Amino acid sequence: MILERDVDMVFEEKSDIQKIKKDLRKEMLSKSLALPEVYKSDADREITRLLLGLPEYEDAKTIFCFVGVEHEINTRPFLEQVLADGKRLAVPLCTGKGIMEARRIFSLDELKRGYYGLYEPDKSSELIPMDEVEFAVIPCLTADHKGNRLGHGGGFYDTLFNEYKNVPAAIICRERMCGEVPTEVFDHRFSITVTEDGVFRNNN
Repeated sequence: MILERDVDMVFEEKSDIQKIKKDLRKEMLSKSLALPEVYKSDADREITRLLLGLPEYEDAKTIFCFVGVEHEINTRPFLEQVLADGKRLAVPLCTGKGIMEARRIFSLDELKRGYYGLYEPDKSSELIPMDEVEFAVIPCLTADHKGNRLGHGGGFYDTLFNEYKNVPAAIICRERMCGEVPTEVFDHRFSITVTEDGVFRNNN
């Protein structure tokens, strides 16, 4: 029998986690915007190098990767190399609340500012089923070494990747890592975390 006080405790705990997440998002976004440009450029470059050296990347024919904006890792050099390597490249297109699709692009010139100021492909672009994606790269505001990440709270990536069975890698600079990311049951744990310090594989 579930008592009323037990239900109240569950809602209180959930509310506490959501508040912690909200505060952590605010802290990490402010921290990201305050990082020196030289540090960010160096971190971006090393993260790109590490991604391109992963066997998961080398073996994949179809890649999914976000297009980084100001406070995120600059993924454009990675995206350009994916295309130069002759791989099929898909980037996110937000099609509704919490709904994201993988859409193919052939050039970064196809990208235009769209949902929340993100760079996205045209709505007429080719849909790539996620089960055809062999390697994926995703953003986060912060992450820990267990594969837990914290995004902006829209749930786009958690929804998309809870159905995804292949290898996703979260990328983030060292200065935005934290000891432990608070999680809820719907949060997805990712297989690989890449910072400028190296590649961390999350097997637990």
